Amino acid sequence: MSYLTVADVVRLPVVRQGGPVVLAGHDRLTRPLRWVHATELSDIAPLLRPGDLVLTTGVGLPPDDDPAALREFARSLGEVECAGLMVEYGRRWRDALPEVLVSVCEELGLPLVALTHEVRFAAVIQTVGELVVDRQLAELRDAERVHETFTELSFAHAGPAEVLEAVRRLAAAPVVLENEQHRPLDFLPGPDDPVGFLDGWQARSARVTITGRTGWDEANGWLVTRLGTAERSWGRLVIGSPGRPPQRLIAVAERASASLALHRLHDRDRDNLTRRRHHELLVTLQSGEPSDDVLRACELAGLPVERRQFVGLVFRPRVVGSGRNDLDEVIASVVAATHVARTPALVCEIDREVRALLSLPRAVPADQAVDRVAERVGQRHALLVCAGSTAASSTTIDRTLLEARQVADSLPGDPAPGVHRLADVHLRGLLTLFGDDDRLRLFVDRELRQVREHDASPAGRGTALLPVLRALVNHPAGKSAAAGALHLSRAAFYDRLARLEKLLGVSLEDPDIRVSLHVALIADELSRQSASPG
Repeated sequence: MSYLTVADVVRLPVVRQGGPVVLAGHDRLTRPLRWVHATELSDIAPLLRPGDLVLTTGVGLPPDDDPAALREFARSLGEVECAGLMVEYGRRWRDALPEVLVSVCEELGLPLVALTHEVRFAAVIQTVGELVVDRQLAELRDAERVHETFTELSFAHAGPAEVLEAVRRLAAAPVVLENEQHRPLDFLPGPDDPVGFLDGWQARSARVTITGRTGWDEANGWLVTRLGTAERSWGRLVIGSPGRPPQRLIAVAERASASLALHRLHDRDRDNLTRRRHHELLVTLQSGEPSDDVLRACELAGLPVERRQFVGLVFRPRVVGSGRNDLDEVIASVVAATHVARTPALVCEIDREVRALLSLPRAVPADQAVDRVAERVGQRHALLVCAGSTAASSTTIDRTLLEARQVADSLPGDPAPGVHRLADVHLRGLLTLFGDDDRLRLFVDRELRQVREHDASPAGRGTALLPVLRALVNHPAGKSAAAGALHLSRAAFYDRLARLEKLLGVSLEDPDIRVSLHVALIADELSRQSASPG
């Protein structure tokens, strides 16, 4: 609904009968008109409101020989933002208005219209009044329609797509949702879009600033509404508006902004509730065979359990000390990847890593499904991805979750990319299972205590033997390779091997001794690895 203007009044039949002639303020004829008054008072200005149109015959205005008073009369109308002045010839002026009145109105941009024939002011007031009231009623109906539309959207927790479609329908104009970097996130064309509406959008939008929540950019013909607060804005909503937008369109923009903010809040709340529920379920599932109540809760959380197979996954950041925001992004990526793969999953953060449980149809090759999810997540994050063996039923879900963590804890410091499984960790996997066993800790201490004490003593400075032992077992093909790994000459390396054998009282050529020491070194490494953050 467009507002009534002075130009609209000039075109009315009841006014056209008076032969209207615009003498000044041609470029302001489209200013909004609020009401019309007939008066002969020269001091009428204090009784007017912005947008009021004044009709007069001029009989009460200052005399022609007092140009200063005529000028002051015109200025008083301009100061109260009067919509315009209509003067009827015949009573005071016959065929021309004083030049000073015309020039001041032109200077102020105040529309001045001469009625060259007599008209019935009462008929003009009645006609204009009826039009104003009709448009106000139409505006109220439109406001009610806007209110009902966005109230229904709020109750339905409508997403951005539904909100933008409602804006396009109500505004009959193109709509753009952009982010903080002024990149369009969504665009709905209007019924009569200009060609290239989005051309150069980011650069053009970056130049548009608004002082309040909503503002009109005349250069682009955009009504722009900020999304979020001034301190924490997360984007803007832009509606095409070549002309100055009416209040109704501003209301549409601001109600849409509120609906988008409400959806964002609901979405965040839903996400937090979902994460908490997933966390509770995964902690319960990894503790043992699930009860019927737990399985029923999994179904309600969107994880099918009947006639399915399951795979536990661990996503561990390769960068030590990754913060909460990094893990939140990993969770979002895992959720998105499983959604794209149409694979139901429980996903949450536990112990500073992301864990997931995938539910797959029994006919689906589980390894391929896991690889696809891991590949998609790996495109955005540097992660260590580990998978447990496939659980054929819900009764062994705890095993696949445990194995995924076991694989993650068993891998060396910088493993190769790809999904790592139980078959990749061999002895390390077995030792990880016994990591908390006192018998294993006693074995490690018994095998390595003498070497540790030597390296910690003054005699061990510069001639540490633990690195020599580690190089020996890690290079079974030959001692030359072991010496090269430590950047020692063969002679120096053999000398230290002799010291090591004398210290331990054993022969390092004995395969059983080597295996025993190798197992102790691996167990010690895994123990230190699990004790350090990240």
